[in-house]
Amino acid sequence: MDDSNDAASQPGPGTDTETTIGRTVDVPDTMTAPPRSDAQIPAYLEALGLPGLADIHVHFLPQNVLDKVWEYFDDAAKNYGRDWPITYRFDTDTRLRIVRELGIRAIPALTYPHRPGMAAWLNDWNAEFAAAHDDVIHCGTLYAEPESADYVPAALAAGAKLFKVHVQVGAFSPDDRVLDPAWEALEEAGAPIVIHAGSAPLPGKHTGPQAVANVLERFPDLRLVIAHMGMPEYDAFADLVEAYDHVHLDTTMFASGYFSSPAEVGPAYRERLARLEDRIVLGSDFPNIPYPYVDQISGLAGLGLGDDWMRSVLWTNGAKLLGLD
Repeated sequence: MDDSNDAASQPGPGTDTETTIGRTVDVPDTMTAPPRSDAQIPAYLEALGLPGLADIHVHFLPQNVLDKVWEYFDDAAKNYGRDWPITYRFDTDTRLRIVRELGIRAIPALTYPHRPGMAAWLNDWNAEFAAAHDDVIHCGTLYAEPESADYVPAALAAGAKLFKVHVQVGAFSPDDRVLDPAWEALEEAGAPIVIHAGSAPLPGKHTGPQAVANVLERFPDLRLVIAHMGMPEYDAFADLVEAYDHVHLDTTMFASGYFSSPAEVGPAYRERLARLEDRIVLGSDFPNIPYPYVDQISGLAGLGLGDDWMRSVLWTNGAKLLGLD
C-alpha cells in the first residue's frame, strides 16, 4: 500500500469521528467516567491524576514488514473469520503523533520475526528507530535459532530495554533449548519481554501456557509480560502470574468489545483481576487494532474494578516495568 501521505494531512485524536468515537460503557458512580473518544483520553488521565499512559504493547515496524502485516489483516475474513480493519493505517510520523497525543510517554516499537535469520536485522532496525526518536523505547526480539545466543546479548549491550516474542507467528516453542542462552541473558538484564503465547486469535503448534511454564521453571526471574492476558487461556496464564514474582499480564484487546466485552468477563475472573492489580499492564496493539484506541480504555473501566485499579493498570505497573517511575 502507499504509506507516503503527508503526515500533516492525516487525522489524529479528535479529528476523525469514524476512527475516534468509542463505545459507551457503564461504570459505578464511585469511578471516574471513562472517555468516549481518543480526544477525551488526556482529560481522563488528568482526572485520574496520571502523567500519561504506560502502554507496553505498541508496534512500529520497518515499512516492508508493516505492509505485509497489514496485507495479512486485510485478508482477516479468511484468516480469522471476521474483518479486521486497521484503524490507525497512517504513515510513521502520523502514528507517532497520535500516540503522543493519546498520552503514551515512552513509545514501544515492538517487532517480531516470522522466519529464521530475521531477528538480528529487526534488532538493528529497532536500534536505529529508537536513536531517531527520543521518546521511543529501544526494543528487541528473538527467534528460536542458535544465533539468538549472540544477538540478544548484543541488543541488550546496545541499549535494548523491551523485547517481543510472538509464538504463533514465529511458529517456534519458547522452551526450545536453543533459546536458553538468550533467556539467561534477558533474565540477568531484567528486561521485560512481551510474549504472545495464547492460542487466540489463532492457535499454533506451540501456543498455550505449558511451554511458557517450562521456560519459567528454568528461568524463574524472567520478566515475562503475557500479551492479550493469555487469551483464551486466561486462568492458566494467571496461574503463572501468581506462581512467579516477575510475570505480568498485558490487557491488549481484552474487554475492548472486539473479542470480549466487560459484561462477558465472569465474576471469578474479575475477582482474580482485582487481586492481581499490581501485575496487570496496559497493552493496545496500536496501530493494528480494528477499533478506536479509546475502546481499550473504556473497556477496562467497564470492568468496574475502581479508579485505583485503573491507575495501576494504565500507568503505575507499566511505568515500573519500563523504568519510568
